[in-house]
Amino acid sequence: MAETPIRTRFAPSPTGRLHLGNLRVALFNWLLARAGGGEFLLRIEDTDRERGSEAAMHALVAELRWLGLDWTQGPDQGEDSSWRQSARDQVYQHYYEALVASGRAYPCFCSEQRLARMRKRQLSAGEAPRYDGTCAALSLSEARERLAAGEPAALRFAVPDRDAGVWTDLVRGEQHYQPSLLGDFVIRRTDGTPAFLFCNAVDDALTGVTHVLRGEDHLANTPRQLLLLEALELSAPDYGHTGLLVGEDGTPLSKRHGHAAVADLREAGYLPLAVANTLARLGHTLEAESLLDLPELAAHFSLQRLGRGPARFDPGHLGHWQRLAAHALPPQQLQQWLGAVVQDMVPAAEQARFLDGIQANVVLPADARYWAGVIYGDDPSPDEEVRAAGAGFYRAALSAWREHGADTRAIAEAVREATGVGGRAFFRPLRLALTGNAEGPAMDTLLALLPAETIERRLGRGEQLSVTATGEN
Repeated sequence: MAETPIRTRFAPSPTGRLHLGNLRVALFNWLLARAGGGEFLLRIEDTDRERGSEAAMHALVAELRWLGLDWTQGPDQGEDSSWRQSARDQVYQHYYEALVASGRAYPCFCSEQRLARMRKRQLSAGEAPRYDGTCAALSLSEARERLAAGEPAALRFAVPDRDAGVWTDLVRGEQHYQPSLLGDFVIRRTDGTPAFLFCNAVDDALTGVTHVLRGEDHLANTPRQLLLLEALELSAPDYGHTGLLVGEDGTPLSKRHGHAAVADLREAGYLPLAVANTLARLGHTLEAESLLDLPELAAHFSLQRLGRGPARFDPGHLGHWQRLAAHALPPQQLQQWLGAVVQDMVPAAEQARFLDGIQANVVLPADARYWAGVIYGDDPSPDEEVRAAGAGFYRAALSAWREHGADTRAIAEAVREATGVGGRAFFRPLRLALTGNAEGPAMDTLLALLPAETIERRLGRGEQLSVTATGEN
């Protein structure tokens, strides 16, 4: 018998900005599917009508595409009813009716106030909160009368009273649970909307999802969903629960850690490949230390390398991969990334040459604007080291530049012969006079990029500053 192909999914709720922790879950599921030659689905769980929004849905779809993820079912890949839960009420109603008819679900008329009091008593007694089964004891006729009278009711799944169950987690191995300790849980809210536990499990089964990777905060949901799918005679996927993404302080990643939302990273100019390489290594061991594209990351992905503990997000780690990604960009992609950022500062005819020259010194778009300002903007502020080099140094450098152009070696030799200054004592004041920065692109590159009139002016200014400072002629 042929092995069932892997089919994974990502199922976000459009109730806010996509978080890095959620994006890592999406990436892990995508990598697992691609590693096994399978399919990745995108499902929008938009049953929270109060907090959800179309804008949030379109934003999260755009951010997934920005990272480079694609899907075989989801937005732009079929009818809304196949990937949007808000369009699947009739599907859920069918299974609700099946559970009620089989005695596996019943209406619950308990108010929020009563449930809150019950939970408080249980916690005070040192017990795990669970429903006490009050409405399970109602007769069918009484329940129907109350429903007919318009009394609001949730729908609860009747958890079977049987021996302990077991299931195998893809990450954590064998897991045991006791059904009698779970309590009958809500599968449809009093407002008629399906509960997460219900529609999440049902849609996984109906779309043929075989593997689900998600955060450990969903671990407690798994026994309930397994029992639910068993009662409906639907196939359950294999579940795997990874450690959560946390900040450097060990607490769950949030706004206070900075760049917690994917939109923040996009706005700051981080490249999707840098984000993918960072997330693929958070809670997942990769032997390859080089920058990998998405297919290569998939080829290196393995369930056996997923960790159980929290994964710590380190901005410095992201910066490392951003640097590698930025320096590896081919010219066309470099232009797409930075062209608009510097278009108001760099002449159009000079853009390609400028971007090529500064690429090795750029990590984020702000760096490109900095170097555009250095090369095409105002002259740098006076510097003591510039003054200390002496007027003769700048006269010799200017003369050598006029003769040799951007040939730094020839300029350095000419200045050494004329003044005896060489090595670091030559390069440092020259850089400072020309750019105001002792670091940066190679001197040949700078001399080729700087407009001729700017070089003349800045070296001449260095000479005048030296004269003013030392009285040298």
